[in-house]
Amino acid sequence: MFTPSHFTAVLLFALCASTVFGITQRETPPKMFRYGAYCFILFVGSAIVISWAMYLIAR
Repeated sequence: MFTPSHFTAVLLFALCASTVFGITQRETPPKMFRYGAYCFILFVGSAIVISWAMYLIAR
């Protein structure tokens, strides 16, 4: 059975959410792809920054 780690779950969520955002928020396929990639990078980047902040606070 597949049990993803927390980071894998974040990547999977970011992929699904950014795909939906790209499709629903832009009109043309190139703009959809660019916006989806932008959202994916923001999701993953913010998750990494927030996780490091929580790690530093907990220490």
